[in-house]
Amino acid sequence: MTAAFLAILRRDLALASRAGGGGELALVFFLTIVVLVPFALGPDLNLLSRIGPAILWLGALLSVLIGLDRLFQADEEDGSLDLIRSGVLPLELAVVAKGLAHWLTTGLLLALAAPLLGLLVALPGEAMLPVAATLLVGTPALSFIGAGAAALTASLRRGGLILPVLVAPLTVPVLIFGVSAANAALGGTIPFRTPFLILCALSLAAIVVGTLAAAAALRQSN
Repeated sequence: MTAAFLAILRRDLALASRAGGGGELALVFFLTIVVLVPFALGPDLNLLSRIGPAILWLGALLSVLIGLDRLFQADEEDGSLDLIRSGVLPLELAVVAKGLAHWLTTGLLLALAAPLLGLLVALPGEAMLPVAATLLVGTPALSFIGAGAAALTASLRRGGLILPVLVAPLTVPVLIFGVSAANAALGGTIPFRTPFLILCALSLAAIVVGTLAAAAALRQSN
């Protein structure tokens, strides 16, 4: 089963790199949001510094949504999903492999780029690493929540139009505690550790619930 898990993981990573619509497109979209918002708000650096974490988190959420509809839909169209369903690997582990590949090609890259892009929203130097840490532990929740919704829309012709509507409300708790932890790193009234640990718990819960939901949806669509 380990070989089958790694085969799905390597396949999705290879497809993401060949298609050119994985991490590269997400990074470009992330950069576009972070660049355009300061232009819209004006040259007030204090304001940018206060809302900088929210800008980064919102940009990360929208960037993760790019290409999420193809997570299972492409496999449904070319018949690969039928092979995954009938394989020796449990469907839940197959979902974990595909969700992990999506996070490695999007969420991880966004978290690594956050300190550099934080300069564009006037984040102080001491807040760069904490904000990147919140994205590092929070973006898996976005990927696996999205995986559950992507599995529900895999068999729909225009599922990509419905996907953001399904995902956005479910990610609100992740955004709240991600931004709260980042603001705490800027000197808020609560310690950084409290919302950060809640964010970690939300990611772990999203991985479990999202995996089970996606596997159940894929079985029902068979």
